[in-house]
Amino acid sequence: MQKTKLRSTCEKLVAKGKGILAADESTNTIAKRFAMIDLPSTEDNRRDYRELLFTAPSIEDYISGVILFDETIWQRSSDGRMFTDILRSKNICVGIKVDAGVKPMHADTEEALTHGLEGLGKRLHKYRQAGASFAKWRAVIKISDVLPTDACIHKNMQALARYASVCQQEEIVPIVEPEVLMDGKHNIERCYAVTRQVLASLYDELRQANVCLYSSLLKPNMVIAAKDCPNQADSDAIASYTVRCCKETVDEAVPGIVFLSGGQSEEQATMNLGSIFNAGKDCPWAFSFSYGRALQESALRTWQGKNANVAAAQQVFIKRCQANSRAIGG
Repeated sequence: MQKTKLRSTCEKLVAKGKGILAADESTNTIAKRFAMIDLPSTEDNRRDYRELLFTAPSIEDYISGVILFDETIWQRSSDGRMFTDILRSKNICVGIKVDAGVKPMHADTEEALTHGLEGLGKRLHKYRQAGASFAKWRAVIKISDVLPTDACIHKNMQALARYASVCQQEEIVPIVEPEVLMDGKHNIERCYAVTRQVLASLYDELRQANVCLYSSLLKPNMVIAAKDCPNQADSDAIASYTVRCCKETVDEAVPGIVFLSGGQSEEQATMNLGSIFNAGKDCPWAFSFSYGRALQESALRTWQGKNANVAAAQQVFIKRCQANSRAIGG
């Protein structure tokens, strides 16, 4: 029964034409976003901004799930309703970020290990009681001339597998997010090689941990050249490398792959998503999106922290949701 329930949640999250809104920015990250519009990162401002997104008219037509931060899952809207109740009333799945962020693997390295396994089962139980049906854990892999090391990949993928196993024990769908960063000067071929190694390691670890793959989702980076690479690949090349990488590494039992935007602009993220969707129509997985900034940036700049701008910001936000829905056949 539990496996059937989790599989059903996965299928709901990757329903045709729908994707996931990542609204799980940590307090530090949302402060940086607000700084772009000269807005203090107070709890009230954070609540008002999330309320703008969650109550946007017709959000449920394009968004199947929303990933929340710990603060947000306990918050209420201005009219006293729990955010979780608002989302579920729209038939949107409630998700929760459960990793505790990254720390350096050791003093003399740029590589990081994601933490948060201690007490994870108890936290997941609490979140499930609050209405969460899925969770997310992000591992971060940096590329340089000498990175990543095998040890960094192994330890991060092992942690992702342990997280996924605990999630399923607590009747929560795990989204596993191994992000190969766009930072640097590496070309698309280098990104492909590293992403392939990371995903292969991830699925080895998930199988060893006896994670039910058909009750899990993958949130990977697209295979793309680094931001400072002088030779940027076009959308077709990004799609070709990304689909090839998935075919070579991702188990066919996985119901869906929800791509992260990874620092791309809103337009780039939508265009590349559409190319991947079209290139992967023969793949066994549903292709979708799990975007944060690529859905929110224009809306945040339109809002500016002013009540008078809420409706306009919601329109901008829904426009981005619509564009990504169309990109995946919606």
